[in-house]
Amino acid sequence: MTSSDLTINTDLARQILTGFIKSEITRVGFTRAVVGLSGGIDSALSCVLAAEALGAENVLAVRMPYKASSADSLDHAQLLIDQLGVQSETIEITDMVDPLINLDPDMSKTRKGNIMARARMIVLYDRSEDFKGLVVGTSNKTEILLGYSTLWGDMASALNPIGDLYKTQVRQLSRGMNIPAPIIDKPPSADLWAGQTDEDELGFTYEQVDHLLYLLVDQRYLPEECVEAGFDKSFVDKIVTRIRRFQFKRMMPIIAKISNRTIGYDFLYLRDWGT
Repeated sequence: MTSSDLTINTDLARQILTGFIKSEITRVGFTRAVVGLSGGIDSALSCVLAAEALGAENVLAVRMPYKASSADSLDHAQLLIDQLGVQSETIEITDMVDPLINLDPDMSKTRKGNIMARARMIVLYDRSEDFKGLVVGTSNKTEILLGYSTLWGDMASALNPIGDLYKTQVRQLSRGMNIPAPIIDKPPSADLWAGQTDEDELGFTYEQVDHLLYLLVDQRYLPEECVEAGFDKSFVDKIVTRIRRFQFKRMMPIIAKISNRTIGYDFLYLRDWGT
């Protein structure tokens, strides 16, 4: 890549990511994967990669609609299920989340969305135990850097194959892996309420922010250098603030150090230690 080019070699990325999934799942004694399939492009790509890595019969795609979810989301998820031949289930979360939501008539959309995201992860980890497969993550690099995700919700997973792909790169690889066009072409949305789109909520497009993030993170540009490269100063400041503010979401919880060997500081072993 150059400073202005986010183009990836999709064949190489496909090879690396399918190898990653197979290696990381099998090295800890599993052969199966569970993916929350929303009907969006990120979960679709994770599902396709998992199916190619492990075999479609070893992947469980779980649709988890809420009563306000778009019908298109279910339909688009089904398109992929039919195309891949993966195993699938549909578990509605309305009866799980509404008792909590109904306790506060003034609950914000953000709080409701967080409850839904965490309820979905409860479902996925329950299915993980039943299916004997690890939960595969669906958060991309753009979302992770911007903190546009829910702790212990959509951020939770055993492994994440697409977390080092910017959203624009997710689109490239999705085209390379023949994900159905309706999934790739529709506006990105967490589908948390009617008419919600990611870019409207964020206030900028993924195309705009990905180029800036690439300069800041991958190329290690200083904020002032990004301004010199042509980005608006207020936009640069806004993104830098978001990256720094949400660093805590990208870290395991901090443990207060009391002993000589504290987990995460001194007690450090590889992920597959003991297997």
